[in-house]
Amino acid sequence: MSLHRHNSRAEAGHSVTAVFGIHQDSDPQALHAPVLVLNASYEPINICAARRAIVLVLKGVAMAEEENGHFLHAARLTLRVPSVIRLLEYRRIPHQTRALSRKNILLRDRNTCQYCGELMASSELTLDHVVPRSRGGASTWENLVACCHTCNRRKGNQLPPEASMKLLREPHAFNLHTSRHIMRLMGRSDDKWRKYLFY
Repeated sequence: MSLHRHNSRAEAGHSVTAVFGIHQDSDPQALHAPVLVLNASYEPINICAARRAIVLVLKGVAMAEEENGHFLHAARLTLRVPSVIRLLEYRRIPHQTRALSRKNILLRDRNTCQYCGELMASSELTLDHVVPRSRGGASTWENLVACCHTCNRRKGNQLPPEASMKLLREPHAFNLHTSRHIMRLMGRSDDKWRKYLFY
């Protein structure tokens, strides 16, 4: 099977595993590992999952700068899973906030309940409206926070002070500054990211 066929099917929206018939020898989470995305100028601009990074590399949009040690195998192809990729063409990054989504709220709040401070897996967290919807609260960056099930039940239909609860930090829109801060926090545990984030 040629790379061109792989690419066209990837563009059609098939998952990496379906397109390449890939099986993994080691960590089943390898395709979900975070990958640092650099602009063509080596400026860090985003974090994506390894699955997405592999598609970008195979489509010729990006190249791998660093690898994380995992391999993915297809019939005639072995891929190294990237840890850092760089776009081949410079992309102008507008100074605007990210799309409001559950994923981005959890990323902004670093998978940490904003009431009790416990770090949890995404599946164990909910989104809480600081001002409940039933009391006029909107679904906005400034009114949505990551929240564990226990704290969500405790708060119920109340404002935080009414439930004797306090937010760890004031919620804000996810902007470029927030994104860079999170990249640096994640980079502390990945030596391959450090040279691109700490300069």
